[in-house]
Amino acid sequence: MNQTFFATCPRGLEALLVKEIQSSGAKNIKQTDGGVSFLGDVAVCYHVNLHSRIATRVLWQVTRGQYANEEDLFQAAYKVNWPNWFDVKHDFMVKVTGVKCPLKSLEFATLKIKDAICDKFRLAVGSRPYIDTKKPAVRIHAYLTEQDYILYIDTSGDALYQRGNRKASIEAPLRENLAAGVIQLTGWQVGEPLLDPMCGSGTFLLEAVMMALNIAPGLNRGFGFERLKNFESDTWKKVKNAALKNVKPMTFQKIYGSDIDLRAVRIAKRNLEEAGFLEAVQLSQFDVTEVPPAADHGVLVANPPYGVRIGEDEDLTALYPKLGEALKRKFAGWNTYFLTNDLRMPKLMRLSTSKKTPLFNGPLECRLFEIKMVAGSNRKPQKEL
Repeated sequence: MNQTFFATCPRGLEALLVKEIQSSGAKNIKQTDGGVSFLGDVAVCYHVNLHSRIATRVLWQVTRGQYANEEDLFQAAYKVNWPNWFDVKHDFMVKVTGVKCPLKSLEFATLKIKDAICDKFRLAVGSRPYIDTKKPAVRIHAYLTEQDYILYIDTSGDALYQRGNRKASIEAPLRENLAAGVIQLTGWQVGEPLLDPMCGSGTFLLEAVMMALNIAPGLNRGFGFERLKNFESDTWKKVKNAALKNVKPMTFQKIYGSDIDLRAVRIAKRNLEEAGFLEAVQLSQFDVTEVPPAADHGVLVANPPYGVRIGEDEDLTALYPKLGEALKRKFAGWNTYFLTNDLRMPKLMRLSTSKKTPLFNGPLECRLFEIKMVAGSNRKPQKEL
């Protein structure tokens, strides 16, 4: 029986998510800002949760309709037979998102939907589930537009970028699904050298290893759908076992990481080691301007500090020209990619970009700059004084 789902993702990666969902066997796939809707059965839902490197959450549509006020939302939520979806022993939370929503308070709308769910449970089983806004067993999402509402139940649980691999991190870590999307946007192919010279806690490295060895990103974690009453354990076992059979043996994958900060290198090593991926990666400590290329071609990808690890704007202003010189001197034949919210970066490196892709790191608007290092042709000419 096909159901309606909506998978959310970082803005800018929707087209990549469409490709992933197509491979799951879903139907009627439609891309929109911030996500992708699709039809499928529970096996499709489980497959997307387990395999998607790009999605943030997979939401199952429970009901939809039109509303004018908070009371309409209460009645809409009350009509749903929530005890058929989850057990009263499971605590839950409600999150309301509004776009052009006319209601004065989304908090009041949230309260009305919570009350309706609790009242439904009291009527059906004589007691109500508890609310937990931090680590709920069940998450319910309401999406409100000017006159339409959609109620979803979250099949993912913790956000899908929480793979269970990165136990430690340094300041301002990159979310895993954004890192995976950036790697895909570079066009990197398995077997080709990949270098992150500002590796931090190793997010790009972890994601690249999982791609190279065909490891489904959700293999080491649990999901919200396992706590729902319609959970099909046999279907889930089949989906998970098929993924386990496709994992390639652990070998070195020409994936390289380095950082000027020894603490970052140690944290990246620990994360790779605990994930069982250390053998696939070569780690070292280098200043980004000193790191040697491991081959005569490859993909260099980095998420430079936004004044977090290195310092303020003055430090970055001094770093960028040196970085441009180092790339020019040593990385001819490489395609380089920098995800940053510092739009001055290419100009200060005196290098020409071949592509600028808008992406969002949470609420922060960034650009993925593509700079192809072709010997003798990339440098911007200096203006004569």
